[in-house]
Amino acid sequence: MLFDLMVGALCALLWLPLVTGYCAYSYERSFWLWFALGLTLPGLSFLVLLGLLWREQRSPGYRLLQDARRILAEAEAHEVEPHE
Repeated sequence: MLFDLMVGALCALLWLPLVTGYCAYSYERSFWLWFALGLTLPGLSFLVLLGLLWREQRSPGYRLLQDARRILAEAEAHEVEPHE
């Protein structure tokens, strides 16, 4: 019973840092840096990360970069191998 409570408490404590690290990693930022920030300042680090990502996505350069990545991915998908 005590072990179950300890595991549950550990999961509850690590939930927000894991989510913060995953969000950072999915936007090509350091997982471990944001995970550590999430451990030390759980709520604040998550809000700061969301603010940074929101500001980044609103910039025209970010949209152009995403469009370029999409075009390159489509070109690679339709690339035909040359015949010998």
